[in-house]
Amino acid sequence: MTDPVGKLPSELDQLPDRDTEETAEWAASLDAVTEHAGSHRAAYLMRRTLQHAGTAGVPVPELLESDYVNTIPTAAEPAFDGDEAMESRIAGWNRWNAAAMVTRGSRFGVGGHIATFASAAWLYETGFNHFFRGKEGDGSGDQLYIQGHASPGIYARAFLDGRLSEQDLDNFRQEAGGKGLPSYPHPRRLPWLWEFPTVSMGLGPLSAIYQARFNRYLTNRGIKDTSASHVWAFLGDGEMDEPESTAALALASREQLDNLTFVINCNLQRLDGPVRANFKIVQELEAQFRGAGWNVIKSLWGSAWDELFALDTTGALVRRLRQVPDAQFQTYATRDVAYIREHFFGAEPALVELAKLLPDAKIAECFFTSRGGHEARKVYAAYRAAVAHEGAPTVILAQTVKGYTLGSGFESRNANHQMKKLSGDQFRTMRDLLELPIPDSELDDSLVPYGHPGADSPEVRYLQERRAELGGPAPARRVHPVAPLPEPSEKAFQSVYKGSGKQSVATTMAFVRLMKDLMRDKETGKRWVPIVPDEARTFGMEALFPSAGIYSPMGQTYEPVDRDQIMYYKEAKDGQILNEGITEAGSMADFIAAATSYSTHGETMIPFYIFYSMFGWQRTGDQMWQLADQLGKGFIVGATAGRTTLTGEGLQHADGHSHLIAATNPASLNYDPAFAYEVAVIVKDGLRRMYGPDAENVFYYLTVYNEPMPQPAMPEGVEEGIVKGLYRFKEGTPAAADAPRTQLLASGTAIHWALEAQELLAADWGVTADVWSATSWGELRRDALAADEALLHGEERVPYVTRALAGAPGPVLAVSDWMRQVPDQISQWVEQDYTSLGTDGFGLSDTREAARRHFGVDARSIVVAALAQLARRGEVKPERIVEARERYGL
Repeated sequence: MTDPVGKLPSELDQLPDRDTEETAEWAASLDAVTEHAGSHRAAYLMRRTLQHAGTAGVPVPELLESDYVNTIPTAAEPAFDGDEAMESRIAGWNRWNAAAMVTRGSRFGVGGHIATFASAAWLYETGFNHFFRGKEGDGSGDQLYIQGHASPGIYARAFLDGRLSEQDLDNFRQEAGGKGLPSYPHPRRLPWLWEFPTVSMGLGPLSAIYQARFNRYLTNRGIKDTSASHVWAFLGDGEMDEPESTAALALASREQLDNLTFVINCNLQRLDGPVRANFKIVQELEAQFRGAGWNVIKSLWGSAWDELFALDTTGALVRRLRQVPDAQFQTYATRDVAYIREHFFGAEPALVELAKLLPDAKIAECFFTSRGGHEARKVYAAYRAAVAHEGAPTVILAQTVKGYTLGSGFESRNANHQMKKLSGDQFRTMRDLLELPIPDSELDDSLVPYGHPGADSPEVRYLQERRAELGGPAPARRVHPVAPLPEPSEKAFQSVYKGSGKQSVATTMAFVRLMKDLMRDKETGKRWVPIVPDEARTFGMEALFPSAGIYSPMGQTYEPVDRDQIMYYKEAKDGQILNEGITEAGSMADFIAAATSYSTHGETMIPFYIFYSMFGWQRTGDQMWQLADQLGKGFIVGATAGRTTLTGEGLQHADGHSHLIAATNPASLNYDPAFAYEVAVIVKDGLRRMYGPDAENVFYYLTVYNEPMPQPAMPEGVEEGIVKGLYRFKEGTPAAADAPRTQLLASGTAIHWALEAQELLAADWGVTADVWSATSWGELRRDALAADEALLHGEERVPYVTRALAGAPGPVLAVSDWMRQVPDQISQWVEQDYTSLGTDGFGLSDTREAARRHFGVDARSIVVAALAQLARRGEVKPERIVEARERYGL
């Protein structure tokens, strides 16, 4: 809607104008400048005015974009704290060895990526030489999230400083009996070097934000002072298309995480070609990060451009740089100077005149090689400004050429990400450019040599001295000796073991009550990290709000609406709960940071992350693998679990498959407890396995239910069966000596359907059924697989599930609130006839009873299925099946 003269309405129209004449004068002045000096001059004056207003403290919004130039002018760059020539030689050796390692690996078909590190080498070298704190100094050092495809360059540097040998480099992308180098950063495969697995693109930036945030959490809660730690995340401009890459930008600025720096390598290329072919990715990212409240530093042009900018008295050069789309600028880097004169400088007369002042060599230098990300001084200035900035995180947008120094066959070529080797001639060209003392006699197309100046060379001494000053090698993963956590008081567990009497309690509530009691433990209580994605009240956790507090670095700047209630909403700077809002991905990033604090900071934490089970493994399964790769520990809790317990929610909330997905992860111990006491036994055993004297690098996945049921007291002697995955909960009483018998195995809430079926089988059909609680189909399978493996090595071992069921009369019928594939995991190791019932298919909105009847897992369906098994064995007449279906209305 517009007014009569076509003017769009504005928020300014709602503000009183105290002096309309003065306002008109300002507008007239702008009109006059536009008319006499042009719109570019008018725009410049407006931006200068806004800049002045900001420095004068006038509250005006900032522009989201700046010109396509460096944020830090050359004249404002700080003095370079180092020997630039020496660092150039070090970078040259690292470039060479990274390319040689991948090229040599191509003999075995293992591939590798060369072009990424070639473009980003100075981004890493400058950090290693001047900024990245190691772990052998005070505190925890810095946390480095290395771009996955740049790993060859990191290995090359570790070779130069003596941490890797030539044989190690030749084992790139090979296991080599446990002595190989993984393709990408992988703590489980190379635990002394890599801290953070990052090649699943998007997870690195997300995790880096939450790591920086968790560092502050540790400080504010008095666990450890991490104020000297800085988190650096190295990313590709193409990677920023992943939604996870930008999902938490607002969180980082909202919590003023000035202990965080993103370094985005803007080589303008994705894996297949230009990132923003028709646009400008740097400008887009600048606006995105500025809009989210980040400090933005652009380092686009090298020092060769200084002369061009000095000659640009009309602003035509800056305008042209902003106009040219990324794909065209990539093309300039692959064409000759004549092409650039015609297609870049020929755009307007002022540029034509400027180009006449430039020799071909200067144009070639500027357009082919001179980028901000390729010069140590430019990168140093950007990093120095980043670590000095206070009150907000910083992103550095560094422009580079993908494949830089690898020759014209690589540089800026669309295919360079897939190019895995250089020829002998290409290595000669690279050697000459880098001025490395490698003779021609060692260069041919058969096997390019590694290069090393010598263990006592000036380059190596310089590198090691710089690292010593900064606190030791980097990257490096250090697991400092951490004492086992003392066992928590038995009192918390005993209260659960005794059951709930006549009171109906869901296992979700039982778990939360147990956690609340464990968080009160004097020895370990402060180390629990409760994490929930904005569903705390759904899971009955609101009682923790006033006692533990919700973590907020701001504290509580308002009076909560429920302040007069017992369970009021309390935020605190030292709060213990991480209530993350509606972000399962953010919550998992929290969990990973807490779960790996034992290695990152030498502080053992016990995270438990509770969520709707449907929105765990299905939604953030990639992060569950990241957790496993990073050797994290803790409890992941899928609450309101199962396909039929969450009545009315229907398809998108009904989880019948998370246990199937979880079973694929070797580090995940997966349990589906039926009763509260089982939850307590599993948690107690998890604390022992993850945090006891013989701590393991595993994590636990528990599913708990929102179906209130009376919780029985724990029977004697069942602890081993609970932990191993199966025990007989209730033996059937034979109606007659020759009564048919069957075995009912059930997990989670399905135990209650099985118990009802046990009564119906006895009362209506004279069949005796034993009911077993299958607390973990996955652990039963894992044990059985281990037994099979032992057999291959000559060790006779019977799987636990086979031993537990040995001699049990009759067939076995397994039932759960999961797909049949979940209980079917153990079928091959059960000696009896085996079948299963499950909730295969999509969920639906209905009552619990109707949903269970629909899937055929309710008590009456179990009875019919059990009769069918017995009929196949000839132990009951087939017509009894039809009779049962009619009686139960199936």
